[in-house]
Amino acid sequence: MIDPAAPASAPAPGLQRAGARLPIAEYSRRLWERRWFAVAYANASNSVGYERSFLGQAWQLLTPLLNIAVYYLIFGLLLHTNRGVPNYIAFLSVGVFVFSFCQTSLTSGAQAITGNLGLVRALQFPRAVLPLSTTLVALLRLLYSLIVIVPILLISGEPVTWRWLELLPAIFLQALFCLALSFTVARIAARVPDTTQILPFVSRVWMYMSGVMYSVQVFAQGHASWVSSVLTLNPGSVYLQLARHAVLVGSPAPLNTWLIAAAWAFGGLAVSYLYFWRGEDQYGNV
Repeated sequence: MIDPAAPASAPAPGLQRAGARLPIAEYSRRLWERRWFAVAYANASNSVGYERSFLGQAWQLLTPLLNIAVYYLIFGLLLHTNRGVPNYIAFLSVGVFVFSFCQTSLTSGAQAITGNLGLVRALQFPRAVLPLSTTLVALLRLLYSLIVIVPILLISGEPVTWRWLELLPAIFLQALFCLALSFTVARIAARVPDTTQILPFVSRVWMYMSGVMYSVQVFAQGHASWVSSVLTLNPGSVYLQLARHAVLVGSPAPLNTWLIAAAWAFGGLAVSYLYFWRGEDQYGNV
């Protein structure tokens, strides 16, 4: 008779335990093979996101526009955080739309595994597809927001220059960093379900520290040097600066800002991808 208390035997040669973590190279190869599934899943998720509302996909643009109006009223007119910012409405608009990419990636990435448990338990595939898809959804919403950002920039008096092309590498680096965020919070939330309840507060604090509604350079004046350093190294602030330097009148983004953005993007993605991969065999047991 088989002793039920005896440890499970190893799989026979040539076989593999279901749900076992693959070597990182093979795992990455399979993830690449399923890249089009990630794109299709992201498009489907984006399409059904507002299907029960009357205005549908229009909320992708209306929500940040309403946020801009509220922030402009509170921070621009009442608190006067627009001091030192020549074109505050354009400054605020770019900040709200660009930071919403980070914010959405953070909150939706936390539900990448926990919100798709049926899929995770039913099918065998690299689970990294799921946080990749949530990041693609956030990226699509940022790209759609250009429909609103460009008219705001032009109406507010910002000229079209060649420097607008810097927005492309800036968004690319931010997308890599947002993917790193999604990988990280996806694994944490899979182990600690309460993470999804905490992250909205974390993202709000992060927004206030990133200079979405005010100029970090102006705010840092008169404060200790460590305050300036923290605000400068904050990735949320870094990607806002790159986007604003690209489309607003002024000097181009300094080289050190690009280097910090690249370090957060590539370094963060490498570390978070390994972190997510190491938990691969646990996600079906959530």
